[in-house]
Amino acid sequence: MGLHPRVLEALVPLGYETPTPIQEQAIPHVLQGHDVMGIAQTGTGKTAAFSLPIVHHLADNMMHGKAVPRVLVLTPTRELAAQIDDNVKAYSKHIKARTALIFGGVSQHKQVAQLRKGVDILVATPGRLLDLCNQGLLSLEWIEFLVLDEADTMLDMGFIHDIRRVIAMLPEQRQSLFFSATMPESIVKLSKTILTDPIRVEVARVSSAAETVDQRMLFVSQGAKRDLLVEVLNRPEVETSLVFTRTKYGADKVVRYLKKNGIRGEAIHGNKSQPQRDRAMNAFRSGKIKVLVATDIAARGIDVKGVSHVINFEIPNISETYVHRIGRTGRAGQDGVAYSMVNEGDERKHMLNIVKLIQRDIPLEEGHQWHLDLPAIKLADAGGQRPAKSGGGHHQQKREDSGPGNRNRNRTRNRNKNRNRPPLGTGGQERPTHGGGSRGKKKPKFRGPKHQGNAS
Repeated sequence: MGLHPRVLEALVPLGYETPTPIQEQAIPHVLQGHDVMGIAQTGTGKTAAFSLPIVHHLADNMMHGKAVPRVLVLTPTRELAAQIDDNVKAYSKHIKARTALIFGGVSQHKQVAQLRKGVDILVATPGRLLDLCNQGLLSLEWIEFLVLDEADTMLDMGFIHDIRRVIAMLPEQRQSLFFSATMPESIVKLSKTILTDPIRVEVARVSSAAETVDQRMLFVSQGAKRDLLVEVLNRPEVETSLVFTRTKYGADKVVRYLKKNGIRGEAIHGNKSQPQRDRAMNAFRSGKIKVLVATDIAARGIDVKGVSHVINFEIPNISETYVHRIGRTGRAGQDGVAYSMVNEGDERKHMLNIVKLIQRDIPLEEGHQWHLDLPAIKLADAGGQRPAKSGGGHHQQKREDSGPGNRNRNRTRNRNKNRNRPPLGTGGQERPTHGGGSRGKKKPKFRGPKHQGNAS
C-alpha cells in the first residue's frame, strides 16, 4: 500500500498481514492528502486506517529540535483515547514520533510534563485539551492532521461547541479525517463545515449489524429483567459479557443485584473516577470478573478480546446505539451473541425501529420462564423491505459536497502544493492562519520544528 518500511516493520509482531476493507480503501486516499470521511462498523480496523498513513507521513517528514504537536486525534472518551494511544505507539515503534495522551478526570501535571518534553501526536478528549490551550500550556498552530474518531458520539455527548473551539485554533492548511461506525445527518452537516472536498469511504451499509453476531430477542416484563439476566449469565456458554443499561444509577443497581446472586461484576460509567474505571477494566480483561455493566458513553473505547456476549438489559431509544453496543462482541472475525431484553412498554417500539434500521428480523427466544406472550416484532411491521444484497464486502467511494466549505475548495490543491515546503515557523516564513483569528494564546518560546529530511 506504499507505507514506509519502518511502519510495516512495526506491524509484523502485531500479526497484521492483510488490510481490512476500511484500511484498504481509506489509507491510499489519506496518503494522497485527501480529507476522508470513513464509515465502518466498530472492530473493523478504523484506528489503523487513519493512524498508519499519519505515522507514514511522520516517518518521511521527521523534524529535529523540540517536537511540537503535528497530529491531533480527538475522541469522546478516556477509554477510547487510551486505546488509540496504545495503537499509535505500537505503529510508530521504529520512528522517533512522540505521543501524548490528554484527558480529564485526573491531575494534569503528568500530561503537562509530557507536553514539555515535546510531542508529535496528541490523542485527546475535547475538554482537557481546551483547558490546557486556555492555560497557555499547549499550542495547536502546527497541526497538520486532525482526526475526529467516533464523531457521532462526540455530538451525542454535547461536544459540538468544544469541537468548534478546537477547530478555530487549528491552521486552515491541514488534512482532516472523520471516522465513525454510523453517519447520522448531524455528522454530515458538521463535516461540511470542517472537511474540504472529502472522499467518503463506506465498507458496510450505514448502521448495519455485524454478520458475526448472533442476535436474539427476549420478551420479559421490566420487573423480571434482573432475574432473567442472572439466568442468562449463569448459562455455561456465557464466558464474558458486557451488559448495557441506559443510566448510571441503573448500572450500579444491576451490579448490586448480581452480587446478591453470586455473580461478580463491576459497573463503568461517567460517575466513576478514572482509577475506578481502570480497576474495573483491568479486572474484566484479566478474567477476575466476567461481567461488566456499562452505560453507552462509557462503553465507547472498550476493546476487550473475546467478549462472548453483549446483553441489552435496556433497549436504547436511539437505534444506531444498538449497532455500537452489539459491535463489542463478534470482533475480528470471531463469533458473538447479543441478547436484547424487551419489556412490555416503549422498548417494543424502540426494538421495531432497530429492526427497521438494520433491515433484518431478530429471532425471538421463548425458552425461559419469564417469557411474555406478546406479538412478534418483525421487519414487515416496520414498513421495511429487505434490501437487495450487495455482496457484503462492496464499498462506496464518492466525493462529498462540502456545502458552506465550497469557498475553501482550493485548500486541498494548496495543501498538496505546499506539502514539501519547509515547516511552518522556520526560515522566516509566516505562521499558519487560524480559522478563528488571534485568540490571545501565548506564543511558544521556541521557533518551531526544523526539517530533518527523510528518516530512511
